[in-house]
Amino acid sequence: MIQFFVEDTNFVPHPLLSSVTNWLLKVVTFYNHSIKEINYIFCSDEYLLTINQQFLSHDFFTDIITFDNRDQSSQPLESDIFISVDRVKENSQQLNTSFLHELLRVIVHGILHLLEFNDSDDIEKSEMRTLESKFVDMYFQEFHSS
Repeated sequence: MIQFFVEDTNFVPHPLLSSVTNWLLKVVTFYNHSIKEINYIFCSDEYLLTINQQFLSHDFFTDIITFDNRDQSSQPLESDIFISVDRVKENSQQLNTSFLHELLRVIVHGILHLLEFNDSDDIEKSEMRTLESKFVDMYFQEFHSS
């Protein structure tokens, strides 16, 4: 089950829910995993900064924080994924891409972390970006109606 929530922002995710859910299920299935429960929480910079400070002892803005709630990585995916809508908007402007494109990149980024992909060094970051692009392209080809 994939659920979408909003905290401390006016963002309205409902137009995307079914297509994004189907897309994410396809991504997860591609890696022979399943989903128990993933909660996407769209929030403000300030809301996510508080989580970053409280749980990770980081004092900076970020676009996403993924909490893996499983005991073992072999279990179905179970996670709370917090996404700053403010960061996504700013990133999309800086990268000269659409808000939707950047939002999808961040959404799948969280899933890729749950699938044990990391972005700790330059090689991992490059691999992660390649996979993000691959799956965002898949979304636009298969799930996005014009």
